[in-house]
Amino acid sequence: MGKNAVFWGLKTITLSGFFLGILSAVAIAAPSYVQSPPLAKVIKEKVATVKGGATKVPVITWGGDIPTIFANGNSAKTAKDSIFAEKGLNIQLVREDKFENQVRAYLKGDSPYLRGTMGMINMAAEVISKDQRTAPLVIYQLSWSTGGDALVVKPGIKKVKDLRGKTIALQAYGPHVEYLAQVLRDAGLALSDVKVVWLPDLTGTDHTPMMALYENNVDAAMVIIPDALALTSNGTVGDGSEDSVKGAKILLSTKTANRVIADVYAVRSDYYQSHRAEVEKFVHGLLKAEETVKTLVAGKGSQAANYRQMMGAAAQILLDSPQAIPDTEALWGDMETAGYQGNIDFFSNPQYPRSMTRLSGDIQKSLKTAGLMGKDISLGTPGWDFTRLKKGLIQTAKTAKPRFDTGQVASIVTTKQQQGALAEGELFSFEIYFKPNQATFSTELYGDQFKKVIDLASTYGGAIITVEGHSDPMGFLKKKKGGAQPVVLGKIKQSAKNLSVARAISVRDSVIALAQQAGISLDPSQFAVVGHGITSPLTGMCGADPCPPKTEQQWLSNMRVAFRIIQVEAESSVFQPL
Repeated sequence: MGKNAVFWGLKTITLSGFFLGILSAVAIAAPSYVQSPPLAKVIKEKVATVKGGATKVPVITWGGDIPTIFANGNSAKTAKDSIFAEKGLNIQLVREDKFENQVRAYLKGDSPYLRGTMGMINMAAEVISKDQRTAPLVIYQLSWSTGGDALVVKPGIKKVKDLRGKTIALQAYGPHVEYLAQVLRDAGLALSDVKVVWLPDLTGTDHTPMMALYENNVDAAMVIIPDALALTSNGTVGDGSEDSVKGAKILLSTKTANRVIADVYAVRSDYYQSHRAEVEKFVHGLLKAEETVKTLVAGKGSQAANYRQMMGAAAQILLDSPQAIPDTEALWGDMETAGYQGNIDFFSNPQYPRSMTRLSGDIQKSLKTAGLMGKDISLGTPGWDFTRLKKGLIQTAKTAKPRFDTGQVASIVTTKQQQGALAEGELFSFEIYFKPNQATFSTELYGDQFKKVIDLASTYGGAIITVEGHSDPMGFLKKKKGGAQPVVLGKIKQSAKNLSVARAISVRDSVIALAQQAGISLDPSQFAVVGHGITSPLTGMCGADPCPPKTEQQWLSNMRVAFRIIQVEAESSVFQPL
């Protein structure tokens, strides 16, 4: 999971002392690769009853865990007058970043809880569901990663599709398995289309994806942001000095793919059945703490003492140093908490593109393709009554605001269009086709394609989506062949451009309307309409004019609207962080 929320792009990046110490302490050495069989073949612990005493609850080094620490009274052991203590809970927080160790403790009864990403919980589902006592119930979503995790690539890889056949370094059983799988899937690829080399550790040792990228036979690596910045000369392009790899760049981070990595808690079925009230209190305490922590962060100037106490305690538990407050603040900035409404969407909204059910389905397909899972496992939930869980919460309504500066987006897209450079920064693209003289685009005809756009917009909330209209050049070509005057040809070109813009607007509006019908809120500022007219036909250009189609199929191919998902993370004037 990402461990620094440094905003990278056009700004100068400075890593704080804590992480610089980690990076400088790492000597470049050949990394040790490992096998990554299904966890069911790795974990051999027998199931035992959950032990008595204080309930051990795992946390990991992640900003989404700060509310958990705060709920426990800024302490590893439940402190008097804390949120958890007021609910009668007795909790011992245990930091455990190695997921296999969490699974072993879960099976042995050392802890009834698992703390991981949805990908990690699904990777463990097969082994922990063998015994009904330990079948997991996902009970709470803490956060989404919104900047702390990245895909770093070497020269020659410009789009996700370029990863086909490439070698990618990835931590075994870690948080980036689902990230890589999602990105590949959205590009029409699968984990089986790349060669994965597995590393035992995520960061800070010789045996990490970062260290593997130094090897000549490794083309890309899934890493946390501090490692990504080191590999790419502070988020630009690696110049080969210090810790960077010459030519390496960040292809995609979770600042763009901000709804891919979901952090959650799961609980053993037997423990939930015998301690339902306690588990519900735990979840309600997390919701209450999340609201309070956000309030403290927002008003840290006026509540400096409480804020510093909270961050110092989190720094001690997550980073082993109460002085590592800047890095703890960076952890908080790496993610977005789900909160009350986010948990409702995640667990209870079947239309939500990033719901638990949909995430699990996609993740399990990828895990089976990669040989990390043998069969589908249905993950359960408690079926929370969110009306009950709402009691005592502030529930401040979020005011929807544009995430992008539409003026800057329009300027950048226009410049790219004029330079023929719209493909720069492209992550994914696909097209829909229309009939001659068609002006409207109904969901009856284009529902599946529109749903794909909704899914991509929901998953890659930090990316611009261009909706690019194209027009049939045959009318222009016939008029030119018939000897029409330049002024007439110019008017035809402009008319074709206007028509292509109108078509793109119609498609964009249809997508947003379909999302609204499903209760999904899309940000209109994320969409940029482009009208190409007859200047970019699939049949190509012959000099200054479109090449004449030779077949009916070629003719029809020029009647299209293209969608392009473009990364703009480096454009600090465009993207407006939450």
